[in-house]
Amino acid sequence: MTLSVVIGLSAVTVAVRNGEAVVLTVRPHDAVTDRATTLPGLPSGPFHPEGHRTFEIALRAFVTEQTGFDLGYVEQLYTFGDKGRDAPRAEVGAGAARVVSVGYLALTPAAVDTDGLDTAWAPWSRFFPWEDWRQGRPTLIDEAIAPALRRWAGRDESRIARARLLFALDGAGWNEERVLDRYELLYEAGLAPEAARDQSRDRGEDAIEPRALSAALGEPMLSDHRRILATGLGRLRGKLKYRPVVFELMPAEFTLSALQRAVEAIAGVPLHKQNFRRVVERIDLVEGLGRMDTETGGRPAELFRFRRELLTQRPAGGLSLPLLRD
Repeated sequence: MTLSVVIGLSAVTVAVRNGEAVVLTVRPHDAVTDRATTLPGLPSGPFHPEGHRTFEIALRAFVTEQTGFDLGYVEQLYTFGDKGRDAPRAEVGAGAARVVSVGYLALTPAAVDTDGLDTAWAPWSRFFPWEDWRQGRPTLIDEAIAPALRRWAGRDESRIARARLLFALDGAGWNEERVLDRYELLYEAGLAPEAARDQSRDRGEDAIEPRALSAALGEPMLSDHRRILATGLGRLRGKLKYRPVVFELMPAEFTLSALQRAVEAIAGVPLHKQNFRRVVERIDLVEGLGRMDTETGGRPAELFRFRRELLTQRPAGGLSLPLLRD
C-alpha cells in the first residue's frame, strides 16, 4: 500500500502595530461543513506541482486568497514534518500518511486590515506571553510556569537544567532567541494544550481542538502552527542582530523612537535609549530628513528614512540590543 505525502505551505506574517508585534492569523473553514475552526492558524495551503512553479509563488497566492493581503519581504523558515501533525486545513491531505509543511517568514511595514473571512492580526504575546520582558521579568514565569515545570521535572537533573536555562530560573540569564526551545519544552511537559490533542490523533483517535490550559501558557493554535510561529519569532529575533530586517517593518519615514519600539516589540526586551541611538548611528543605514514629526503627542522628533540603496553597495549588519539593564 502506497501512502501519500502532502506538502503544505504556511506563512508567519509579522508587522508592528501601535508598538506591538502582531501576526496575521486565519480561521479556515472546513471543506465539508464550511464552519470556521475554533482555533486561529497561520495562512496556509497545499502545494500543487502542476499548478505552482515555486513554493513562494504558491504561498503568496494562498495568503492573498485567504486574507486579501499581499506579502512583501519573504524568506523560507524551516520544514516541519513530525508524524501525528494534522493538516492545516481539512482539504490539505486528509487521509495522507504525512503532511509536510514548509514555513515562511514574511515582514510588512503595515498591519493593514483585510477583508478576508475570519482573518485577524493578533499580538504574538497571546500565544507566548512568557516572551514579553519589556516591563521586566513576567510574573507568570515564577507564579505558574516554573512550579509546573518543576513538578514535571521531579528529580530528573536533565529536565531541571533545561527548565532553568530556557526560562531563566534560579538566576540564569534570559536568551530571547530560544523561543522554539521554550515552546517545545512546554509541549514535552504537557503544558502546551496541543500536546494531548496530537498524542490522541497519533493513536488514531478523534480529538477536538484544545482550549488554553491557563492564560500563562498562551493560546493554542491549529495543527503545529504555534511551533511554526515560535520558529519564526526566534528566527526574526536572531536576524535583528546581523541583518537590517527591522527596516522591513518600518514605514518609509519614521522616528528613532518608533524604530526602537519596533525592535523592542520583536525582541521582547527593553533597550537603553541613548545606547540604541549610538548603535543606529554606527551602522549608518538611516538618514535624517530634516523634518519633524509633530503627531507624536509630545516633543517633535526628527524623521528618518532607511538608506535601502546602500544594500547593493556594501554588506549591511543588524542592530545589537543594548539592554536597559546594561
